[in-house]
Amino acid sequence: MPERSATPFYLAAAGAAMDAEVGIYFTMNGPTLLQKGVPEKLIVPKKGGGGRELAYFIKQAQDIGVKLYVCQPSLDLHSLKLEDLIEGVEMIGGAAFNDMALNADAVIAF
Repeated sequence: MPERSATPFYLAAAGAAMDAEVGIYFTMNGPTLLQKGVPEKLIVPKKGGGGRELAYFIKQAQDIGVKLYVCQPSLDLHSLKLEDLIEGVEMIGGAAFNDMALNADAVIAF
């Protein structure tokens, strides 16, 4: 759903703008959004018509310091490698994610 794909980046950027340490963990089908070329092609629709490329929201989040993490088994699920994804994505395992989540002040899931 393109209309929902920008929300995690938008909220993460807002959190980072409030001086919070923010990361987004992509699992299951999430890594497909980070595949090279996809963010530039996926248009997030705007009410009344038009919209912006998902790449705009990703760049905005990365520029303000949001970290992007991807799950290795989810890459395998889609026959992807880390090199197939946009720049700035780090691969971490489930244990590392759980450690981050357990130490976080807040966790939002989509």
